[in-house]
Amino acid sequence: MAIAPNFGAGSAYEPSKLVSHVSTRVVGMRREAEVLAVALATGRHVLIEGPPGTGKSTLLRALAAAAGVPMRFVEGNAELTPNRLLGHHDPALVLRDGYTPEGFVAGPLAEAVRDGGLLYLEELNRIPEESLNVLITALAEGELHVPRFGTIAASPNFRLIAAMNPFDAIGTARIGQAIYDRMCRVAVHYQDEEHEREIVTRAVNQTPADRPDHLIAGAFAADAEQAGWADIDIAIAVVRATRSHADVRVGSSVRGAIDMTLLAGGLRATRAYEIGNLTKGRRTLLDAALAALSGRIRLDEASDRQPEEIIVEILDAVIKARFDRNGTPEPEDDSGKGEGSGSTPPGAESQGRILTGEEAAKAVQDAARRTSGRSELQHKHGQSFDEVSPEVGQLDEQSVIEKAGLDPDTMLSMLADAANATDPTLRAKARKLAAKLFVTLASTGAPTKRGIKRMTRVNDPLAGDIDLDATLGRTDGTLPMSADDFVTRRWAASERAICLLIDRSGSMSGHGVAMASLGAASVVVAAGEKAECSVLMFAKDTIVLQEMGRKRRPDELIGDVLSLRGRGVTDLALALRGARQQLGRASARERVAILLSDGIATEGGDPVTALRGIDRLHVLGTSDESESVEAGKLLARRGGGHYRTCTSIVELPATLTALLTAT
Repeated sequence: MAIAPNFGAGSAYEPSKLVSHVSTRVVGMRREAEVLAVALATGRHVLIEGPPGTGKSTLLRALAAAAGVPMRFVEGNAELTPNRLLGHHDPALVLRDGYTPEGFVAGPLAEAVRDGGLLYLEELNRIPEESLNVLITALAEGELHVPRFGTIAASPNFRLIAAMNPFDAIGTARIGQAIYDRMCRVAVHYQDEEHEREIVTRAVNQTPADRPDHLIAGAFAADAEQAGWADIDIAIAVVRATRSHADVRVGSSVRGAIDMTLLAGGLRATRAYEIGNLTKGRRTLLDAALAALSGRIRLDEASDRQPEEIIVEILDAVIKARFDRNGTPEPEDDSGKGEGSGSTPPGAESQGRILTGEEAAKAVQDAARRTSGRSELQHKHGQSFDEVSPEVGQLDEQSVIEKAGLDPDTMLSMLADAANATDPTLRAKARKLAAKLFVTLASTGAPTKRGIKRMTRVNDPLAGDIDLDATLGRTDGTLPMSADDFVTRRWAASERAICLLIDRSGSMSGHGVAMASLGAASVVVAAGEKAECSVLMFAKDTIVLQEMGRKRRPDELIGDVLSLRGRGVTDLALALRGARQQLGRASARERVAILLSDGIATEGGDPVTALRGIDRLHVLGTSDESESVEAGKLLARRGGGHYRTCTSIVELPATLTALLTAT
């Protein structure tokens, strides 16, 4: 049954009017504006969560203007006492007349409740708990109880909008469930690239009265395509790259791109550089980037680098990508040679490496320094985390085991995140328990029959009969073919060499790490003594965690997998070449690779070209998105293997076993 919305007679918060007004004043954020407008119209209070610079304040001011109601702004900090938020009695008047209504000085909360309008509390998680408790009655009952004054009934137009950055763990406190339970929550993210470009363009085209006109002219008049607009594109690319850099915990908002663009234009005009002289531009861009961004980014606690190093690295990568794309020479580095080393920009040819031995161990060690603070774990997992870890250094193992039996995906995901906690005691306990649980789960899916002979595909043109379908599928009919292109079939025992490839790119954490850890344990347990096994994890680089012919304890292997959380791009072709190297060392006749991934390559060449030397490639898809499923099926078909989708942790061992025993 459809429920018709009731926005209230005469309400100032009429959704269509609000959204229409906002769309002309705020770039993007249409969905957020619609949700907020309807929430306000239906009398809801709202908590907006998102990083700085995503337009939260701009959106709310536009909504308040459209509704024609006042908006009171309160900055949350440790000094916002209940009296400052609610109000207080004037001491002089109390001493003279006692506690009278006239002696009460209303605070922003009392004013907003009494007169109506929006009360905007910024940085909610920086407000002391006793001040937050003052809000509960207003949110729940629509009134305030002021000691020695009385009750203030809320105006029909009163709405509380709170905002906070959930990723900032310094000087913040966890918001209690009593507050969360009385507010709707809207998550606000950074705008997409197109909208950020429009925001910066609008900002730099506004000319405040105190900004020298010659700076605007120097930045945008003579050759806008090569100077002003090029600065905008570069600034946006640099800012967006700070949000995904491995050493950066919190990247810059679009404000950084605005400042960098204006500074670059102003510096170019001040230094009288010729607008079209691109070889003189790096120093100007670098000075602008350092001034605009070095104070805006926050590095990971485990990083030993400086913000300036990161900005130099990102800027050089962006410049290289831009000039490679345009087919023009890179601008001369007039700031001194060797200042920073750029990483591979998106879309450029892969520069990843296959890391083994000491290099692989160092990569794991470096990754293990990226940890998660307690407040971050509490925010992500909420009550579930507090129940199993009530205090610093504590982990109730029995509670974890019991809860994992009821909701394994949720609890094992939380355990995988806790295994990278900043708290060393909690981290050690979580890792020990994770290894125990993952090995136990892996054992439940181990194959029970081994050594059965069946027709097996091999890459040996002198053995068995040629499998034409598999051969043509591998080469796509392209001539000429080499000996490695031919796939033959013959009877062989089921002993084989197995290489597990685990995708660690993108934002893999929690659930993804748990899937990866269980996958590694499952393959090692399933291989047992009957098969040679290697395990690789990949993003831009491919890291060999277990080399072919060298067995490791499952708990040690799981520990490394837990450390290698999501980072960077996906180079499937490089990963398959790493698998080919490992399988080439095996004595077994059948060489099988199993890919645990969403199947989408974002770096490197076509993964199909790297299938040579792999007898069979099975793909276990970790995403049920149509694009991912199609990519995984195509890769498995070209690799002569099978495709299975698996998004549940508990289903993973059985799914892997089905692939390992598939004919």
